[in-house]
Amino acid sequence: MPSIARKVVVVGAGPVGCLAAMAFAKQGWKVEVFEGRSDIRLPSSKAANQQRSINLAMSHRGIAALEAVDPGLTQHFMDTVIPMRGRMIHSTKGDLESQLYDKDGQCINSIDRALLNEVLLEEATATGNISIFFKHKVMAADFNDKRITIRNSDSGEQFTVDFDFCIGADGSYSIIRRQMMRVVRMDYQQEYIKHEYVELKMPADIDTSGKAAFLLDPNHLHIWPRHSFMLIALPNKDKTFTCTLFAPTSDFDRLDTPEVILAWFKLHFPDALSMIGEKNLVEDFMRNPRSPLICTKSKPYHFKDSVIILGDAAHSMVPFYGQGLNCGLEDVRILMTLLLQEGVKPTPPSSKVGSTITDQGLARALDRYSDTRHEDLIAICDLAMDN
Repeated sequence: MPSIARKVVVVGAGPVGCLAAMAFAKQGWKVEVFEGRSDIRLPSSKAANQQRSINLAMSHRGIAALEAVDPGLTQHFMDTVIPMRGRMIHSTKGDLESQLYDKDGQCINSIDRALLNEVLLEEATATGNISIFFKHKVMAADFNDKRITIRNSDSGEQFTVDFDFCIGADGSYSIIRRQMMRVVRMDYQQEYIKHEYVELKMPADIDTSGKAAFLLDPNHLHIWPRHSFMLIALPNKDKTFTCTLFAPTSDFDRLDTPEVILAWFKLHFPDALSMIGEKNLVEDFMRNPRSPLICTKSKPYHFKDSVIILGDAAHSMVPFYGQGLNCGLEDVRILMTLLLQEGVKPTPPSSKVGSTITDQGLARALDRYSDTRHEDLIAICDLAMDN
């Protein structure tokens, strides 16, 4: 009698959830992904994402995680990024200072968050044993009986789904983490910092031949540091730059009219203002939402052989070190390495299909993950906060 593949339920279809789904599917597990939001590939979703998504700086840490799951995917990804070999510091006088990241040429890579998520979604969708359900929100979870309750946002229908293993990759406000707290003595810490951020867009230039061109050097991460606030700009493939302003909430509260906004930018970021354009700046600033910055820490990350949280669900961090998503993708690589070391198979650990016997190898792997991963994650969260 052929063995029946076990089912892993992944909650969250962001980059970490998609990579986890692909990793388990390639090992032979049956995978179901539930995402509370709409499909980000839809035009209606794209418009919302453009208003509040910090560009990603992908480092070797994140690329190695993609490589471990799918080498072909890594090459596809590298075709969509722009290498940034250093930081370009902009002074208030317009002076520039290039600070290379590495003497041997190592770099970080700029990519639009939504583009990366779309690439991973396409790859996951094309994998035969992965099913993805959008607008399906987790309402409750029972990790002893291995069952979650799902609500279809379109129909209002509520139903239960059984699983053999659950992965919570559902972000900083994770429902899976909250449900785990009912059965796990979890240490949990949450901190909002006094800063918020708003996204702006620097348009492409037009060169002498009429083609789009960059207004700034595309191989740098551009930073305008101004004590308690700063502006950054990361390049995009269409020759634009995604700019993000980080500032205390009290400063944002004072920037409440077009006149005040323009006067403030002329004082602190005159060169950036000239490239963004006054009209574009005011429109983006008044339209795009202000978003909070949160840091979360938790331990343990798992419960028995039933569930684990990865990415922001386990460790949100402020973006100043550029390693949040890289760490989330690395979570997947490290988890899969430990599962391999413990000999965890996609088939049940007992010949009795449907039995509730504990998978001791899976339980050991999750124990090792919580024990060994925590120190590194706390360190990177603290480095990001102090940077």
